[in-house]
Amino acid sequence: MLITIKYFGQIAEVTQKDEEQIEISEGLISELLSTLNTKYSDLKHKDFQIAQNQELVNLETELTGDEIALLPPFAGG
Repeated sequence: MLITIKYFGQIAEVTQKDEEQIEISEGLISELLSTLNTKYSDLKHKDFQIAQNQELVNLETELTGDEIALLPPFAGG
C-alpha cells in the first residue's frame, strides 16, 4: 500500500522533508513507525502524535489510510 506521510514542525526538521510517499505492507502504525525510526534515527528522540486520515491514532491502530501525519506538540493559547 502506498502511504503519504506528512511531517510538521520539528519532525520536518529531522526528516528534512514536509512530505514523502512510501510503500509498506498492511500492518500497524507501530510497524510504520519502526520503519521511519530506522530511516530517521533522530525521530525516536522526538515527541509527537500520529494522525491517520486526519484522526489521531495510537501505535496499535491498523494502517488503513493513505495519509499519515506526524504532529509535534502544539502550544496552546
